[in-house]
Amino acid sequence: MADAQRIHPVHDRDVEAPPPPSAPSPEVPLVPRGATKSDKVNPADKYPAPPRRTIPVTHSKPPKKRRSCIKKCLCWTFSLIFILIVLIAITVGILFLVFRPKLPKYSVDGLQVTQFTLGNDESLSATFDVTITARNPNKKIGIYYEGGSRISVLYTETKLCEGALPKFYQGHRNTTELIVRLSGQTQNATSLLSSLQQEQQTTGHVPLKLRVNQPVRIKLGKLKLPKLKFRVRCTLEVNNIEANNQISIQKSSCKFRLRL
Repeated sequence: MADAQRIHPVHDRDVEAPPPPSAPSPEVPLVPRGATKSDKVNPADKYPAPPRRTIPVTHSKPPKKRRSCIKKCLCWTFSLIFILIVLIAITVGILFLVFRPKLPKYSVDGLQVTQFTLGNDESLSATFDVTITARNPNKKIGIYYEGGSRISVLYTETKLCEGALPKFYQGHRNTTELIVRLSGQTQNATSLLSSLQQEQQTTGHVPLKLRVNQPVRIKLGKLKLPKLKFRVRCTLEVNNIEANNQISIQKSSCKFRLRL
């Protein structure tokens, strides 16, 4: 009997399975020639990173031209004001050299009391005739005394009587004497009259104040300037202010001020 055919089993191999691939040769490159990318995918490329949030960049705006325009306007304004002041100063200087202006002078040269009585209702009635002398020492300047003047006599800041100067023109180097009638009435004047009489007996005189507010217009040659206002403040000392008595002015001084 022939020998029975021996069959040797093969372990760990599937007959029907394809043969395992041979290991690549170390000389064979992973990326074929001419290719730019490997077939293998990088996990970072397969799952891209989330997009980054970009922060907008703010650029500063260029400076506006408004400030420069304001500066230019201010410079022009101040320049014009400066030029105007210089022109006015030059004009005033020329006028001063041409006309040589001098301040007018005033004085109180007489006072007559025609009424100074206390009534039954304790009201004091007073009437004064005041002699005022106005002097214009200028050679080329005339003075127009306009209406609307006010002249008053006071004792211890209490007005006794008041009136107004007449309208007139005073020429060059002219002296004008004015007699102005002033009248007034003071209520509740019993204590005022007592104080006045006591001061007269103690000191021998009565202090009075005379105030004049006079609108005028100055004439420079043929040029007539706008209206100005003269202010005259005089202090007097008289021996008495009794009616129908001889009144003598013991002391008198006047100050002149010009108000535009």
